Amino acid sequence: MAATPAPPAAPPKPTWDPGQPEGPFPWLRPTIRIRLTLLYGGMFLIAGILLLSIIYLLAAQALREGNALPFKIVGGTKIEVTSTTCSGVGADMSFDQFYSAISQCIFDQRRHALDDLLSRSLMALLGLSIIAFAFGYAMAGRVLSPLGKITRTARRVVGTDLTRRIELDGPDDELKELADTFDEMLDRLERAFTAQQRFVANASHELRTPLAINRTLLEVHLSDPGAPVELQQLGKTLLATNERSEQLVEGLLLLARSENQIVERKPVDLAEVASRAIDQARAEAAAKGVEIRGERSLAVVQGNGVLLERIALNLVQNAVRYNVPEDGWVEVTTEVQHGQAVLLVSNTGPVVPAYEVDNLFEPFRRLRTERTGSDKGVGLGLSIARSVARAHGGRIQATPREGGGLVMRVTLPL
Repeated sequence: MAATPAPPAAPPKPTWDPGQPEGPFPWLRPTIRIRLTLLYGGMFLIAGILLLSIIYLLAAQALREGNALPFKIVGGTKIEVTSTTCSGVGADMSFDQFYSAISQCIFDQRRHALDDLLSRSLMALLGLSIIAFAFGYAMAGRVLSPLGKITRTARRVVGTDLTRRIELDGPDDELKELADTFDEMLDRLERAFTAQQRFVANASHELRTPLAINRTLLEVHLSDPGAPVELQQLGKTLLATNERSEQLVEGLLLLARSENQIVERKPVDLAEVASRAIDQARAEAAAKGVEIRGERSLAVVQGNGVLLERIALNLVQNAVRYNVPEDGWVEVTTEVQHGQAVLLVSNTGPVVPAYEVDNLFEPFRRLRTERTGSDKGVGLGLSIARSVARAHGGRIQATPREGGGLVMRVTLPL
């Protein structure tokens, strides 16, 4: 029978926080406000340059058309002229020399006037451009303030609950339509989330009750000393099957709950969580001859202690169960690295191909496509661990260890 192909892996959740700008210069981030400011200011600057060029060309043309001297000397015996601005004009000059000196002086004065007009116009354009960019930035912020409100509301919804709404006031424009659409989407999400919680609660009661009754009946029959050996063996087999079904139901319900964001968060020390998980798995590790070691440093995160303990317990139990027959070990450490809390679980064990690591996080998937029927669990441990990590805004990564086994790394924001 051909093995069932693994479902496509879900895309990794972004690890960056949209509320915190990235990079050493956050003010250079190309936001819509910055782009609108550059667009408005750039258009004003281009229009100003075109206007200045037209004025300069018209002024230059007007001065060139008036290039001829406005007078002509037709007679006389002696001309004495002095000038403080025209250095070429002086005494003892012929008519031709005088005309040439006056023409050159007028040309220099016109060029100086055009240069002065250009420099003063450029300074004025620079000042107006600064004012235009500042005005554009202020106006862009005012126009985009509804989008900022939508973003802040969405961020609070992600971090807290689905009961918040934007309720944007103002004119009935595109931004108000976007806000109203977002509020309608939140209404539908809240209804779906509430229905899912109600379903999980009802399913938890309806599924646990018959399994608990079956376990009680089997234990009562097994306690009868006069029961035949065949019946006792059958009872033990049914009891083991019932226990496996209870584990499967608990795992599925926990997986359904952990797919959602954590609403109520409290300070939780990962070192304490890991120590409790080790205490619960120590007896099983001792029975299999697996040593549990590692140093755990203080690493406090905001989250749900019960779910975080389930992450550590699932990882430790998997590390113990999928280990080598002799001289195996499991190393559990906690620390803070680069502003994140890190839970690291390493173990000896069989060699895991790198291309099969992603399949381990899929529900009911095990190494080498093994599915149900194993005595090591129901195949939901790593799926639950990944869902709980995502619900806390973190992530979990698995890396094959050289020589066999895995290195499971859980990173959570502080």
